[in-house]
Amino acid sequence: MNAGTQVLPNGAPPSVDTRAVAVKPLWLRVLSTRAAGILVLNVLLFVTFTIQSGGLFATEANVQSLLLSATEALLLAVGLAMMLGAGIFDLSLGANLVLSSVIGAKLMLAVADQAPDGSYRNLGIVVVVGVAGCLGTGMLFGLVNGVLVAYLRINSLIATLGTLGIGNGLAYVISDGADLGGLPTEIQSNFGLLTVGVIPVPAIVAIGVTAAVFVCVQFTRFGSRTLAIGSSLSAAERAGIRVPRHLLRLAVLAGLFAGVAGFIDLSHFISTSLNGHASDALNAVTAAVIGGTLLEGGKVSVLGAVWGTGLAIILQGGLVIVGVSSYYQLIAVGAVLILAVGVDRFSYLRRERA
Repeated sequence: MNAGTQVLPNGAPPSVDTRAVAVKPLWLRVLSTRAAGILVLNVLLFVTFTIQSGGLFATEANVQSLLLSATEALLLAVGLAMMLGAGIFDLSLGANLVLSSVIGAKLMLAVADQAPDGSYRNLGIVVVVGVAGCLGTGMLFGLVNGVLVAYLRINSLIATLGTLGIGNGLAYVISDGADLGGLPTEIQSNFGLLTVGVIPVPAIVAIGVTAAVFVCVQFTRFGSRTLAIGSSLSAAERAGIRVPRHLLRLAVLAGLFAGVAGFIDLSHFISTSLNGHASDALNAVTAAVIGGTLLEGGKVSVLGAVWGTGLAIILQGGLVIVGVSSYYQLIAVGAVLILAVGVDRFSYLRRERA
């Protein structure tokens, strides 16, 4: 008889004695995840770039700049990670951010009542309208994506590739191809560049959103249904999950995060940035996938998306500060994405063969 089995007195078949199975400590399980590996890589890269830059990379000003850059990228990454968890994709998040910021800026300028000295007599209304414009546009953009993917059953890659072009085109048409400036400087001084200690307030907002998504994935029925759909669409439908409605909600949620990122972008620069988000979709995919979220669906690693975002931002910022051309930055991020997808596919095939 094998060790770890027991014979029941009534002659029933022996069962495995699970008491002999050792459970790994929590800290060991955490350290064995892909997210922990990415965190270690981030630390190594940060130290390397700090040494190569003579300490400039670790200055407070540069760290704040990295955190501000990571804010928008993280919001897009966690939104995309939720969609990937259900087995759908979104290439249009960067275009959504740009269009949301353009609509928000247009509305702010339309309702602004400026005094001769340049101040705004109705600053509160201007800010509220701007926030509402950015968030509303982001959610509407996501709603369109959701209808195309969930109800018209268009492949999510094709659908969001199409809305990416439409979103960018609309942004250029509405803004006449030029960045919109002249926004209240208060949104920058009181929010965009405001810090609590060394941490920018927009980064705190992104951390709060990320924490809420983590709780949603781990502890709520919404998160469980998302993973169920990504694991097996047909099984989720048989279990009574209204799949189209759930996918629509995920698309709108990701759009909302893009709208938040759009307003943060406005508050950071006090203007739109039409040409500053060409690689946003690439960074979001890189962050989500390299952090452990599966392209096939069924698994979302929110913490991995955080460290994956850090990897992309540290890599880009580090290459800039050591004087590497921006062209090589794109190559580096693209190579990391290919590596992440390669690891993801290898892990998936290994699981399938097991």
